[in-house]
Amino acid sequence: MHNPILKHFAYSHLPHRLQDVSRAFHALAASNAAALPDGPEKDMCLRKLLEAKDCAVRAALEGK
Repeated sequence: MHNPILKHFAYSHLPHRLQDVSRAFHALAASNAAALPDGPEKDMCLRKLLEAKDCAVRAALEGK
């Protein structure tokens, strides 16, 4: 089943330097979404990974 949160891991719209940061999170999210059984822990895993991705992108923005 496709998890709707995966759309938030898209990175092609970002500037190249932010794509580099975001790309690894996208790959990990897609891998986990495919490998883990559906349930609340999988959902929490993806939400926390999204939160971490957002923090990493913000950190990259601050480090211009």
